Amino acid sequence: MRGLVTAGVDMSVDARFVDVLCRRGSHILDIGCGIGNAVRALRTAGHEAYGIDPSERVLSVAYELSTADWFRSLSAQSVSVDSLARAALPVEYDAILMTGNVPAFLSSEELESVMCSVALLLNDGGILVIGTTTASRGGPRDQDRIAESVDLKLLHRYSDWHLTPWSRNSPWTVSVFGGEGQRDFGSGPDGIFTLP
Repeated sequence: MRGLVTAGVDMSVDARFVDVLCRRGSHILDIGCGIGNAVRALRTAGHEAYGIDPSERVLSVAYELSTADWFRSLSAQSVSVDSLARAALPVEYDAILMTGNVPAFLSSEELESVMCSVALLLNDGGILVIGTTTASRGGPRDQDRIAESVDLKLLHRYSDWHLTPWSRNSPWTVSVFGGEGQRDFGSGPDGIFTLP
């Protein structure tokens, strides 16, 4: 991954997807952040983004390519208000990401526990964005079943980060789940200029 980043390969498409869904300055957590591509891109876009990953080896590359304060060594399974507070990270988020097949590495019980914790960490109108292989464990079938039990509802589903419509035959899935409340994009026009 480091080689791809240093060679200039675009590794930030997931961050651009999330950036469009969030108002500027949003608090964003990347669960399973790897070498920190999304966190770095979201920070550059003006968000307060943080990443967690259980691998110190992977995080050492994130520290090398970014600012170490943005990252913590935590597993997806350990995410909670208490663990984030102990790690000196915010405990409320406008968006939380789980991309790069993170759900495929979790058992059904672990994914349910993580999604339950995420629901508690989201601000009113906050979103959970999951990118994973469709047919793998933790794919859309598992996500939808769990979402019903943890008060998250499916808002959007695509077959890639470029908004290609999803079908059951799509090899990749990008799902956007929402918690309770209305999404707030602030009071500015944000690119919307309604004619009289």
